[in-house]
Amino acid sequence: MQSDSLMNTYGPSQCSLVRGEGCWVWDEHGKKYLDGLSGIAVCGLGHSHPSVANAVAEQAKELVHCSNFFSIPKQVQLAEELCEISKMRRVFFSNSGAEANEAAIKIARLHGNKCGLKIPTIIVMDNAFHGRTMATLSASGGRKVQAGFEPLVSGFVRAPFNDIPSVEKIASNNTNICAVFVEPIQGEGGINIPSKNYLNELQSLCKTKNWLLMIDEVQTGNGRTGKYFCYQHNNIVPDVVTTSKGLGNGVPIGACLASSWAADLMKPGNHGSTFGGNPLSCAAALASVKYIREENLSERAEIIGKSIMRGLKLRLKSATNVSDIRGKGCMIGVQLDRPCKSLFKLALEKGLLINVTADSVIRLLPPLIISDDQINLLVDTLVPLILDFVED
Repeated sequence: MQSDSLMNTYGPSQCSLVRGEGCWVWDEHGKKYLDGLSGIAVCGLGHSHPSVANAVAEQAKELVHCSNFFSIPKQVQLAEELCEISKMRRVFFSNSGAEANEAAIKIARLHGNKCGLKIPTIIVMDNAFHGRTMATLSASGGRKVQAGFEPLVSGFVRAPFNDIPSVEKIASNNTNICAVFVEPIQGEGGINIPSKNYLNELQSLCKTKNWLLMIDEVQTGNGRTGKYFCYQHNNIVPDVVTTSKGLGNGVPIGACLASSWAADLMKPGNHGSTFGGNPLSCAAALASVKYIREENLSERAEIIGKSIMRGLKLRLKSATNVSDIRGKGCMIGVQLDRPCKSLFKLALEKGLLINVTADSVIRLLPPLIISDDQINLLVDTLVPLILDFVED
């Protein structure tokens, strides 16, 4: 269904999805699709999950919204749950990942100004993606996101991803650095996975320099990579962590978490949100978090990812157009040697939802509840499309 009433920000729609259940969605004509994308890492529990649906319905009967001038019980419960999981101290709730990242940027600038820096500056990475607000698109690494929105927000300096020497070089030449902001795995950038000790080395450098280590877990968090948060693979506790997407399983909510002294930088009047942390969103997120933990879905994500990659590597080992297959948990990228955006539509025709990022990387973000049979179906559907694909 197309409409001239909508701004043309997403391009033409291929179909209208009207219903979802588990790993399946249906369009307006009744065609069924296997969701290998989870709404771009949002519906980790699948669609219309009973725990989340019931929590939202029950909360909607009681109280949908109230001002943050008042204590919100579900918000307090969710904050305590996330702090326990993350080993952080305090949380600020927003409506999206971009807003959570805006809060992180403001925390970094508060820290920089408190330290007396003339121009508090944050190190960000090439090919990063942190959102589409003015500050977050300025922090992001792609000209495609930034083009046409100049002048960009200042206060960012860029380093290659997974390159500690480049960060050290910036440190030696710039006395205004106050923080490093990094994704543990670059999602929009092409499922780019750093070396094993990258985050540990960044943390060590940050501690030496009195910088904040801020980790963007908007896409990687909430069980997707095999731990609740991806940084937990490295046994570290960052100064600031942001998340969203899978936190509410489709109900909009974001969170900016801070540890140690960083949790005390925000004061009353520094930041706020009309809708952030509202009772409805917090009820959905609380149900999602509890289900992920109770059902050990982080561990299941690791099993799912290994199964999908094993199947793809076995079936595509002779595919000359495949450069790499990489991933961590339910975050998988198939790198082709050429642009392949048309694979989105080809997969859609076969009843499979995927997408292509960084022009040539097929991105798979399956629900954490996908079954073994559905894994096989995903691989069986995708492999022939890749083998037959010539060029975009």
